[in-house]
Amino acid sequence: MCGICGIAFSRQRTSAVNEAVLIRMRDVLHHRGPDDAGIFIDGNVGLAHRRLSIIDLEAGHQPMTNEDGSVQIVFNGEIYNHAEHRPALRERGHVFATHSDTETIVHLYEEYGTRCVDHLRGMFTFAIWNRRTCELFLARDRLGVKPLYYVRADDGSLFFASEIKALLVAAAVRPELNTEALPDYFANRATSGDMTMFAGVRRLPAGHTLRWKDGKIVIERYWDVQPGGTAESSIRTPAEYVDEWRELFRTSVKLRLMADVPLGMFLSGGIDSSAIAAVMSQMVTDPIKTFSVAFNVSGANELDYARLVAQTFHTDHHEVLVEPSDFAAALPHLIWHEDEPIAHPSSVPLYFVSKLAQQYVKVVLTGEGSDELLAGYYRYRTTLLNLSVGGMYHRVTNEGTRQLMRRIASGLAPASFRQKLQRTFLWRTPDVDALYFDNFAVFERHMQQELFSQDLWSRVRQIDPYAGMHHYYDGNPSASLLQRLLYADLKTYLHELLMKQDQMSMAASIESRVPFLDHKLVEFSTALPDRLKLRGWTTKYVLREAMKGLLPEQILRRRKMGFPVPLGRWFRGTLRQLLDEFVVGERTISRGHFQPDFLRRLVQEHVAGTANHTERLWTLVNFEMWQRHFLDGEPLKGALPQVGEAPRAG
Repeated sequence: MCGICGIAFSRQRTSAVNEAVLIRMRDVLHHRGPDDAGIFIDGNVGLAHRRLSIIDLEAGHQPMTNEDGSVQIVFNGEIYNHAEHRPALRERGHVFATHSDTETIVHLYEEYGTRCVDHLRGMFTFAIWNRRTCELFLARDRLGVKPLYYVRADDGSLFFASEIKALLVAAAVRPELNTEALPDYFANRATSGDMTMFAGVRRLPAGHTLRWKDGKIVIERYWDVQPGGTAESSIRTPAEYVDEWRELFRTSVKLRLMADVPLGMFLSGGIDSSAIAAVMSQMVTDPIKTFSVAFNVSGANELDYARLVAQTFHTDHHEVLVEPSDFAAALPHLIWHEDEPIAHPSSVPLYFVSKLAQQYVKVVLTGEGSDELLAGYYRYRTTLLNLSVGGMYHRVTNEGTRQLMRRIASGLAPASFRQKLQRTFLWRTPDVDALYFDNFAVFERHMQQELFSQDLWSRVRQIDPYAGMHHYYDGNPSASLLQRLLYADLKTYLHELLMKQDQMSMAASIESRVPFLDHKLVEFSTALPDRLKLRGWTTKYVLREAMKGLLPEQILRRRKMGFPVPLGRWFRGTLRQLLDEFVVGERTISRGHFQPDFLRRLVQEHVAGTANHTERLWTLVNFEMWQRHFLDGEPLKGALPQVGEAPRAG
């Protein structure tokens, strides 16, 4: 795991790349690679690298070159099958100077050109400068585990980096708000396409490459999965699917144990991380080092489950408890690390457990990806039921009858249950927009009109906040409803989680690996019949079957909890000041983005307990904090005055 960046000037710029600028870009990424640093400049092109040493600790310095110096690379990630390619490459005359996976990429590029990515199994972003062709080649791994951002200047010059802050210190772009991204952000917690919250900054999509030559760029997709069962799905038994899935998962875990440094894993006590612990324990001789985090608040603690798994597999277990004051003190610094507003409150405890792990290991395995592959979220089964029953309900009733039913339900149901009913087919039209995209949005479409000021609404009202998700959902009309929902989330929502995982672990200078997202396992899981993912009310059916006999029954049977962050409770008490300052404070109001009365109503209803606006308030708090630091240039400081300055995270 490392940090990469670079500059490629078009012919319109007569000056060479400035070494001082390149070093500033590189060193703002110090947290991503505190072990080593390097730069390469070839006239109008410069590459830079910060290294976290994981493989071939002595000889893996970057930028790295081929035998004659005609190819230069900077690389972030791990290639788990790099050793498999070495014998064939040597037979073709390639000479290896190191044992690093970076050098294998170089020789694969020499052999296969831009199709070298087809031969890589792992997580990666890299940039290759070909001095012979004067072409810069960028690539990002299939699922987008590793980040890569870029700016294409008006004259065609290209700036790229692992984090946006490196582009800002290079003055590749001014830090300005991308207002076109706001409908997407406020609906979905983060942008769903290649746009970012910064005007002019884009990210290279997962499974894509970018070729730059003298100011012109070509972006191409090199990998994708197609949702839907294969032709053989009707003749294979569930047990056969489970057996093959289990072997692919075991292989994926084994590959991710490749390291020349100590490694461990994050253990939540959920089935995903527990499955990794179960399989990993069979492959190592020493006790696994496991790390768990929780809040020191009742009802926001899964440690009993994590301890059960740790005891079952005799791990070397470590825990950290986070107080509300810790949460508030760290928040501004973590927004700096994420570059954009933090999508999920769980990013904060993830940082704390990463800091804990960093005291013992350099690499951790984590459980991201299982939910989007195997229908682990309850919203999938809720949506399927709503659409199925809602379709029948709307066919046999007219609008007058439906209004009557809503009045009866409103009169009889308690307030808390009434809010749940309003998210069902009784209140909503039976289509995916209403019952999935809108239903699980932070600020759904109609609410954005209440949120945004008249001026902002006039500029963004034509922007579909779900355009990114619709692009993927609508592109597979022959697949089942569940398959289409999973595919859309795999391409959008999962990206948020992967960026959270990457940035929070790298903030603590450790590498995180995701066994569920090995591309061969993803391809197989995507093609599984629906009944092996969601069977009745049982989620992740194939995983539960594969882990029978390995995991304790309490883990196999437990309900999904997510990561419980007691933020709603804190907003009514300990962290109420965050709302006063960042949601309804004078500076927030004066920006003119939002309707003040609507903001005040959100805060009043939440504090009074008449409504739960936790996610909405969290989104607003983060957005304002992000603006103050990145757009206003305000120094980092603790979120609450009485907390004081937090230790610098990075």
